[in-house]
Amino acid sequence: MSRIRTALVPVAEIFALRHAVLRPGLPPESAVFPEDGRPEVFHVAAYDEEGEVQACVTFLPEPLPDTGEAAYRFRGMASAPAVRGRGYGVAVLEAGLAEAAARGAGLVWCNGRTGARGFYEHHGFTVQGEEFMVEGVGPHFVFLIKVGGVGARP
Repeated sequence: MSRIRTALVPVAEIFALRHAVLRPGLPPESAVFPEDGRPEVFHVAAYDEEGEVQACVTFLPEPLPDTGEAAYRFRGMASAPAVRGRGYGVAVLEAGLAEAAARGAGLVWCNGRTGARGFYEHHGFTVQGEEFMVEGVGPHFVFLIKVGGVGARP
């Protein structure tokens, strides 16, 4: 497979996929994140050969929970079901980590589903703290990775 094209995009470019994968059956507004419009927030899309968005993720400066340490958080990571396991999710994650590092991040974290632990650990993340429940979604961990910067700049 050829290299997957990724790009930093406006939220409108990824919204349909985010809604379809992460909030199926719910109203579209359920997939709007409060921070989507903040200028320091960025969104990454991965495209197939036809130019269709197949994966997405959103990154924002947000301190690491329980420590207050400067970091970037990512959320809303989604891959179209038809392309899972083909590298699109990894492509948006890697592009987002690189962009966060370029913006000065030293740490990146997420609240990830417990079932995704193997994926995150395979890509260099470690578990931070104890498992917790997200209402209506299920068990999660905080996953953390060090990246190239010395601290996040908002």
